[in-house]
Amino acid sequence: MKIKDIGIATLEKSPRFRKMVGPSFILLGLGLGSGELILWPYLSANFGLGIIWAAVIGITFQFFINMEIERYTLINGESVFVGLARKLGTISPVWFILSTIIPWMWPGIVLSSAILIANVFGINHPDLVAIIMLVLIGTILSFGKVYKTQEKLQKILIFIGVPLILVLAIFLAKGNDWQALARGLMGHGDNFWFIPTGLSLMTFLGAFAYSGAGGNLNLAQSFYIREKEYGMGKYGTKITSLLRKNKTNLSLEGKTFLINKENLKTFRDWWKKINLEHFLVFWLTGATTILMLSLLAFSMVYQSTKGASGINFLFEEAINISGRTWPMVGVIFLILVGIMLFFTQLSVMDATARINSENLVIINQDRFKIEHLSYFYHAFLWAQIILGIIVLLLGFDQPLQLVTLSAFLNAMTMLVYTMAVLWLNQKTLAKELRPVWWRKAILILIILFFASFTGLILFG
Repeated sequence: MKIKDIGIATLEKSPRFRKMVGPSFILLGLGLGSGELILWPYLSANFGLGIIWAAVIGITFQFFINMEIERYTLINGESVFVGLARKLGTISPVWFILSTIIPWMWPGIVLSSAILIANVFGINHPDLVAIIMLVLIGTILSFGKVYKTQEKLQKILIFIGVPLILVLAIFLAKGNDWQALARGLMGHGDNFWFIPTGLSLMTFLGAFAYSGAGGNLNLAQSFYIREKEYGMGKYGTKITSLLRKNKTNLSLEGKTFLINKENLKTFRDWWKKINLEHFLVFWLTGATTILMLSLLAFSMVYQSTKGASGINFLFEEAINISGRTWPMVGVIFLILVGIMLFFTQLSVMDATARINSENLVIINQDRFKIEHLSYFYHAFLWAQIILGIIVLLLGFDQPLQLVTLSAFLNAMTMLVYTMAVLWLNQKTLAKELRPVWWRKAILILIILFFASFTGLILFG
């Protein structure tokens, strides 16, 4: 493994804010199908809104984690994977490949999408629908402009889906439901505080980890910084489609800028804008979506049936929405959720293929040449699709169990890389560019939280 030192280049001034909006839509889309659409509404439908405080804290934790990932790439123009491998050696890329493949090999999200779509259109084999969806995902990512296609699709979906969910929640939730939401933000539920009896710690930690993208997927923000050419990411390597010829003279290693008064001023402008972009798109939109979907599930399911098994709560929800409005509204709700889950699976597969392909090149750049990075990306993409199809053919048909298992495994990976990214930024960045004391304090709090809950689950 040969990783060169970081070079020096010019830090150009940031563009207008509206031109910078984009990467956080993908990360938001990654979270929609895991925590926002499935786990938190499921928990709210079965245990009430007394646990919703954890969703807000969870997405807040991820905001600060993501900003430290963005900080490193904004400054150095390379992914955090390259920075960690430079300091830790081969163990780092091997860990990231394994900790990405194992938690994300379970096709729970796409199966949830397939079950909803199959139900709406009267199809008896949702597993076959899921397989078709997986092949379609591979086709879209193989023959389109990988990043631009994904960003456009997520923007359209979020601009349509989030307002519709907001309108439904405002229109259908009653005064008592809103009061339950307010109490839940303080940790007060029906005869419990913070965590209800009967909720396993593994499910709770998994949902907490999925208050946003979750797992190693947050680390993909490094790639999206390069694709959007934020800061020094302008000089980074990008993924191309199978139809486009790979560029030559590519490099995993990034470039940084000299520390002087002018560059520090320019960096602070970049830092201010990307914080605002991530806050508005990822945190504010994501938190609002979680709260409204959970409120809707609580109002439509918990208040009427006191819960439902698996993803059946979505069908209960749709039936009650139809009963309170018009029959087609419930159908539209199921179709919209199904489409959002499909595009979440698409974003998941893009992120995992990016992570695995880059870390493969990091292991041995002589054998796995950087010029072939796009080929490795598509190889990992289709390998994951084939693996997902095998899992489906073996008869795994309970998507909620698959999503919960994946979420718990990803919570453990978050503990590892939060420590690693904090250490990387503190050790390698110039003093003027390191996180301020209160950001470091928040990251330490996140580490202690995940360590405590993981320890209780594994050894309690």
